[in-house]
Amino acid sequence: MNRSLRKLVTLFLAVVMVLSFSFTPSDAGAQGKPLMKEYLIGIKSGPSVAKADKLVSTLGGSVEHQFKHMNVLHITLPEVAAAALEKNPLVEYVEENVEMHTTAQTVPYGVPHIKADVAHAQGVTGSGVKVAVLDTGIDASHEDLNVVGGASFVSEEPDALTDGNGHGTHVAGTIAAVNNNTGVLGVAFDVDLYAVKVLSAGGSGTLAGIAQGIEWAINNDMDVINMSLGGSTGSSTLKQASDNAYNSGIVVVAAAGNSGSFFGLINTIGYPARYDSVIAVGAVDSNNNRASFSSVGSQLEVMAPGVSINSTLPGNQYGELNGTSMASPHVAGAAALLLAQNPDLTNVEVRERLRSTATNLGSSFNYGYGVINLEAALQ
Repeated sequence: MNRSLRKLVTLFLAVVMVLSFSFTPSDAGAQGKPLMKEYLIGIKSGPSVAKADKLVSTLGGSVEHQFKHMNVLHITLPEVAAAALEKNPLVEYVEENVEMHTTAQTVPYGVPHIKADVAHAQGVTGSGVKVAVLDTGIDASHEDLNVVGGASFVSEEPDALTDGNGHGTHVAGTIAAVNNNTGVLGVAFDVDLYAVKVLSAGGSGTLAGIAQGIEWAINNDMDVINMSLGGSTGSSTLKQASDNAYNSGIVVVAAAGNSGSFFGLINTIGYPARYDSVIAVGAVDSNNNRASFSSVGSQLEVMAPGVSINSTLPGNQYGELNGTSMASPHVAGAAALLLAQNPDLTNVEVRERLRSTATNLGSSFNYGYGVINLEAALQ
């Protein structure tokens, strides 16, 4: 082979060599640089972190942070080197430093149904208003609830900040589940929420206990009382306690009852909702149809969503429940929003606004003044 031909062949082979290594591999970034990723690596006890630090550097990575209370390094490393690092005897584990995201918060349909979202958009969220939930207690450890106090009047269950039933926690969430990108959102999510346990884990309570709970609310300057409870028999003591709360300036709200309707003629409203001092709340569904279980009668005052209501449950859980018990807290929350917007309103004025601005749905015996409309009430 002459010199000219040898030069030509050498040049050709050089070009082939360059082309063979000029393609960007799948694990490389722009300009042929390796793709870097962030990892968390656990170092086995015994070997020094310094050795691991050197190992990372040798593999083309860098240490971003060394944790103080655990043998873990936050590193940046070429992706292709991660497998080699994982096999090293110094290393316990290698995991990618993936991004975490907030748990999505859902807005139960009842909130926009009563136009509470309009209040929120105006910055009216219940701040400064004290709401007492007279129920089975509230699970104060729930991440979506902020319970600031309370008391128990169930002798065998002295802690009001626990809930062995779930009913009270569910009611509390409809009123005040906090705006925290988690779980659900309450009607008045910035209120001061108080747990007043008057019902046991079995869901029952005494007249004396409920009356004591009402007195506690009076003595502790509550603005709103919610009682998602009731019975078919009246009580002079319960009536007097409810009247005392109302006369002291408290908005008193109670579930109308779940006894339904009999031939459209018989009053099925329970107590204490039947008392004049108490706002009796019936239940509608998302289409404003009266729930079949919702009690009817001349004392029925307003309606609110009470079918398939999603709210908080003990143990950081959530679930849907039905009942006028679920409708009542919508109204209690609405009252709190009105008081937050205008603290000078009396409880009588709050009550009048709720019923005078309600959307009429038909027969007052079946629907009272109609479903509450906060957009109108706030005006």
